[in-house]
Amino acid sequence: MEQDIRHNLSGFAIYEVPFHSTHRFLNQALKGWQVSQTLFLHSGVPFSALSAPYTANNQGIFQGSGPQYANLVPGVPIYRKDAVPGVTVTGTRQWLNPDAFASAVDRSTGACAGGDSPTNCQFGNSGRNQFRGPHFTYSQLYTTKKFDLPGHIIFRFDTQFFNVFNHPNLTLPSNQAGTPGDPATQTGFGAISSTISPPTGLLGVGLGGNSSPRSIAFQGRIEF
Repeated sequence: MEQDIRHNLSGFAIYEVPFHSTHRFLNQALKGWQVSQTLFLHSGVPFSALSAPYTANNQGIFQGSGPQYANLVPGVPIYRKDAVPGVTVTGTRQWLNPDAFASAVDRSTGACAGGDSPTNCQFGNSGRNQFRGPHFTYSQLYTTKKFDLPGHIIFRFDTQFFNVFNHPNLTLPSNQAGTPGDPATQTGFGAISSTISPPTGLLGVGLGGNSSPRSIAFQGRIEF
């Protein structure tokens, strides 16, 4: 299933700097510091490679629709990270090898590969959710400084770093296969063109957090 994430790690750590001095200025400057970090790591989610959509003149195997999954080309590596001339669109990142997949539909004619017939109009030989997308890495860092004020009042100043390492997390690649050796039918296939939302953030997913860049926020509060 799409929610099948095989490796998942969530971590939280907090550390308070152990400092104490009889010198008032040093105490104010170096005492009361606290650092904490939250970390999310998980492996990529699964996805399928699909053939071009086609009704197959009602000779498909599922309610008159044509082949759904792409065919795998034997002996060709599935993943490819370097750009493919004529296939990779500028500004995207290649993830799948386009020559490792073949649409069960002939993109030049719109018919099932080999012609429309019950024999040709079958599912491709790749499996459902057989492939994995990019892994996910996200971390937040918090630093806190406490100041002791008269009257048992504490002023707390926080600095929050969302996506502290500014690591881009990528979506799944375009998954509709073309014809091997024909770049015109493969354009954009297997390439990633955008990022995904972090689990939390300064703006939140609904307010622009889906771009997931590093964000820094400052917060002050008084405790009494």
